[in-house]
Amino acid sequence: MADRTPPLSVDELRRLVDNGEIDTVVLAFTDMQGRLQGKRFAARFFLDDVLAHGTEGCNYLLAVDADMNTVDGYAMSSWERGYGDFAMHADPATLRRTLWNEGTALVLADLAWHDGTPVAASPRQILRRQLDRLAERGWTAYVGTELEFMAFNDTYEDAWNRGYREMNPANQYNVDYSVLGTGRVEPLLRRIRNEMAAAGMTVESAKGECNLGQHEIAFRYDEALTTCDQHVIYKTGAKEIAAQQGHALTFMAKYDEREGNSCHIHLSLRDEFGEPVLADDDGELGMSKTMRHFLAGQLAALREFTLLYAPNINSYKRYRPGSFAPTAVAWGPDNRTCALRVIGHGHSLRFENRVPGGDVNPYLAVAAMIAAGLHGVEHELELPAACTGNAYSGDAQHVPGTLREAAELWQESRLARAAFGDEVVEHYVNMARVEQDAFDTAVTDWERYRSFERM
Repeated sequence: MADRTPPLSVDELRRLVDNGEIDTVVLAFTDMQGRLQGKRFAARFFLDDVLAHGTEGCNYLLAVDADMNTVDGYAMSSWERGYGDFAMHADPATLRRTLWNEGTALVLADLAWHDGTPVAASPRQILRRQLDRLAERGWTAYVGTELEFMAFNDTYEDAWNRGYREMNPANQYNVDYSVLGTGRVEPLLRRIRNEMAAAGMTVESAKGECNLGQHEIAFRYDEALTTCDQHVIYKTGAKEIAAQQGHALTFMAKYDEREGNSCHIHLSLRDEFGEPVLADDDGELGMSKTMRHFLAGQLAALREFTLLYAPNINSYKRYRPGSFAPTAVAWGPDNRTCALRVIGHGHSLRFENRVPGGDVNPYLAVAAMIAAGLHGVEHELELPAACTGNAYSGDAQHVPGTLREAAELWQESRLARAAFGDEVVEHYVNMARVEQDAFDTAVTDWERYRSFERM
């Protein structure tokens, strides 16, 4: 992997601390649910102590549900094991200012046990292991994530107090590509764009989407780890900026019965000389033999790896015919009805995985895409014929329809165990089990409206 230049160097941070511009450093890691967890340090203490030696965090942070409840079933963390600590070590390559928090810098952490061994179930470590497998071949993955959200003219507190009902979307009609529609929300979109740029990200554009108040801010692709780091920082930062502006954003996969929030993930490969691995001018659609195997691996593993693309009960509400969310395990050239879409040419030739939603953990999804591709290359899998029509009405296998189905496929997958190891497989099976159990015991508004009087 190439050296990464940090948006903010340690020397620059020292200077900003010395002159009083920075007084706080956030050290954070990404948990199973894709959220940033960590601590806020006095900047001087961070520089003098934490930067070199790290800090500690309770290991239950990789063994809780979305409500931060301790739950059973995790080997690494439990009451029986005493809920001890793991170490959080700053990755200086991720250091940056976050202008949306005054006087603050942020740096991401890698997790390790006290003997120095990495925490295998940490999402960032899971991706690092797959990137190391690519590096053995001299390959580097480049990734772009297209993350959609819905904006509301309500505060998060008001939304919570109303049970997220009767909320006011920032747009009252479909504003897909509408300049007028984005103009209505431009004060918020502009601030997010500019402050993410100041945090070291290359912002490309903002556009409206189909659902009410739905928008997408696009960033330039980068090396896989950098893109995933930026993804989680952007997602947290956008929520914080929205809250400061009196808005609420949601990245949940399916807020209502209209279009869901997607997170299409684009991936390409380059060799040690910077040349495209997936492209060949003489190949069909400009694809190299390696790309055909890599893409075949995506199809072969997609159903078994869907848990890493769609980690929540709500994730599976997106997969409906005609919704622009895929239902068919199929690929096609520039075909948005397929799970995998091939686009670009030459250096820009890539494939797009359309399965993930806005709730995806990017480290896990990109790790799954790399592992699937390497499976196809190692076994020289043959790529089936492309789908050039409507994949919704075809006879291809279907993306799993429920979290329960996806979890069963993941748990039984020999491919997943070979690529990620038993520890990781069992850890994320348990995450799915906890989520499923919580849903199975909940009584929803839908049930009350349907049954209270009339059943």
